[in-house]
Amino acid sequence: MTSETVTIPARKGKATRLPAGAVVKVINTPGTQVVDTWAFVDGDMSEFMSMEHSRAAMNRLTPKIGDTLVTNRRRPILTVVEDTSGEVHDTFIAACDRWRYEGLGVAGFHDNCQDNLHAALAEIGLTAPETPSPLNLFMNIPWDAAGRIDWKPPVSESGSYILLKAARDCVVAFSSCPQDIIPINGVGCTPQAAHFVVLDGAAF
Repeated sequence: MTSETVTIPARKGKATRLPAGAVVKVINTPGTQVVDTWAFVDGDMSEFMSMEHSRAAMNRLTPKIGDTLVTNRRRPILTVVEDTSGEVHDTFIAACDRWRYEGLGVAGFHDNCQDNLHAALAEIGLTAPETPSPLNLFMNIPWDAAGRIDWKPPVSESGSYILLKAARDCVVAFSSCPQDIIPINGVGCTPQAAHFVVLDGAAF
């Protein structure tokens, strides 16, 4: 089972069902694009991949190859099986939303990852009861010994990717983050398209 490569348009979102055992390959096509990522248990959208529960399960702050992310009911949902992007991702920062951009001085509507999640789910006939904190793939949020964080461009290169294997039937959703004010999408602050493809997990 290998699907067609799906474009996550710049500033927008996409979602798909991912059966247990399948692998989703998330590609940082330009190398500088953050991709907010969510996973929900197929059939029960109230159970979802949880960053706070996953940090406890992994005993680390960000996932590395071999780590399994878990749900808000502490059940495995996605495992990192390969990562060519430098293994720099973020589990702390909430999805951007209208209020984030208001705080950054934006007047009027601005594309945002919260809206992108719910629009992507609606495209496949689903709704989520809330917006969980996402796994921010390729997002570079370093911290220092005092606990201060910074907002840096991704370390990933063009075409690099991460492979996530489903531990159970789930729905995965992605947003090519539309942040264009701070340089998390590269020093040019220019959101771009990313891609994903669903693969047969037998080889992984």
